[in-house]
Amino acid sequence: MYPAGAMFFDDTWMLWALGPAYAIWVVLWLLRTRGAPGASVRFSALRRLSGLRRSWRLRLRPLVLALRLLTVGLLVLAMARPQTGRELSKEHTEGIDIMLVVDTSGSMRALDLDADRPIARRRDRLAVVTDVMAEFVSKRDSDQIGLVVFGSEAYTQCPLTLDHGIVATFLDRLEIGMAGDATAVGSALGAAIKRLRQSEAESKVVVLLTDGRSNAGSITPTQAAEIARTFGVKVYAIGAGTRGKVPILEDTLFGPQVRYIEADLDEDSLRAIASATGGGYWRAEDADALEAIYDQIDRLEKSEVETERILEVDERYPRLVWPALVLLLLELVLLSTRFRRIP
Repeated sequence: MYPAGAMFFDDTWMLWALGPAYAIWVVLWLLRTRGAPGASVRFSALRRLSGLRRSWRLRLRPLVLALRLLTVGLLVLAMARPQTGRELSKEHTEGIDIMLVVDTSGSMRALDLDADRPIARRRDRLAVVTDVMAEFVSKRDSDQIGLVVFGSEAYTQCPLTLDHGIVATFLDRLEIGMAGDATAVGSALGAAIKRLRQSEAESKVVVLLTDGRSNAGSITPTQAAEIARTFGVKVYAIGAGTRGKVPILEDTLFGPQVRYIEADLDEDSLRAIASATGGGYWRAEDADALEAIYDQIDRLEKSEVETERILEVDERYPRLVWPALVLLLLELVLLSTRFRRIP
């Protein structure tokens, strides 16, 4: 793994093979340069030559010859193929298609999921549910998510999409009674399955939330469960609400008034749906329990993410070859002109 911009050698074996030979050559060249005797010329008398000084060309000539050392050194490094690069991660995701099915019937006005608050500050069931569902959606980055709402009727509020911001917007706009005041569980499941049956996802899931008993719709919950199993759709069912009498806020001639109604959740039907499709059933009697249920579903249905690591490299050897060629040319020119040696 290389940090961005780091330099490394792709053919390090070239350094191990040629590096020692190059080092020995440099040492031998330095020893020969220092200990080599000068050229001899015969003169009848040295009196006239004793006052002569070495010219600057003679003094600089070893430096010109040293250009060859530098040239060869650059070429050795170039043959080791220096590179700069960075490691990239490319993710392939096998997402899950999830349809959220939400009950918006009149009984969702009940104020029992916020029982720890004063009744004047409690949220209705739908407000609690939509907040928890929005958090669930935010965690499912790789999945397509859609939304079905139901009451007396059932319809798709949002088709399957990866744009989770749109899903969150639709959740925020849900209203009690927008699909009627009855409870058509079977029709709601049918609408969700219709969206999922042509899905190519490896896993297709419905998360059904209701607080009542199915008493409307053109198909029964049992029939809908059989259809879901046929198309390989798994249903996780959640029953929302406490047992017994629950407070509900109603508008009257004297303003909003709290009255109590009997909870009527058909848990047996929800268990049967979940069992028939290979899913699960939970009951949420408060907001914390509901949040824990969605967290559990989130853990049960995990998207598969495959990470592929890619090394992106840039070849840097031309930056060494070109200076080496320039130095070689410079040496040839200098040794053929101003620093030419006459035997």
